[in-house]
Amino acid sequence: LPAHTTPATEDEAVAVQLRLRERTVLDASGPAPGDPGTVVGVDVAYDDARGVVAAAAVALDAVTLTVVEEATAVGPVAFPYVPGLLAFRELPAVLAALDRLSAAPGLVVCDGYGIAHPRRFGLASHLGVLTGLPAFGVAKNPFLFSHEPPPPRRGAHTPLLDGGEEVGRALVTRDGVKPVFVSPGHRTTLDSACAHTLHLTRGYRLPETTRRADRLCRQALREV
Repeated sequence: LPAHTTPATEDEAVAVQLRLRERTVLDASGPAPGDPGTVVGVDVAYDDARGVVAAAAVALDAVTLTVVEEATAVGPVAFPYVPGLLAFRELPAVLAALDRLSAAPGLVVCDGYGIAHPRRFGLASHLGVLTGLPAFGVAKNPFLFSHEPPPPRRGAHTPLLDGGEEVGRALVTRDGVKPVFVSPGHRTTLDSACAHTLHLTRGYRLPETTRRADRLCRQALREV
């Protein structure tokens, strides 16, 4: 597996994305929704004034969605804020948090994007390629891409489009709420990523993986 390195420039970061994206696999080799095992949510929080980033990895039982383990990592922000290159800010802390879990997850859910990215290589794809783990992204907004509003009922979805290419879906997880934006990252398909998202969503707009990781990384940042 390739190792993560922090690029020195934006051009170097783009070159890394273009090189590593060749390793992206979009297939059904990851677990199906409800399969036994663990599913891990990852998220980060920043304190830009101090130049600090906190990452959380929360492992849930993939069947019951109960929390089985949590880990955090805090470190310096290693790369400037550049849209499309956020993975380079987040990966060092995210990889450190994942490494502190006692067992490798069966699936990783990122707060962000997989192939719904200008170069088809968002955080979920980057993380999946570096770790070999199945991964996908669930984002709160559609980034650069267009979509028709889906009907406001759970399970409804419309394509997230880059021109004519479907790079993800706007997916409604609860009746009457606005959609989330799902894209496969690595060793997942768009269908399986959406099915997992619905399985992981219990009474809120966001999947439990994201909700719990978001809460934990903010807590870790406050405690630094």
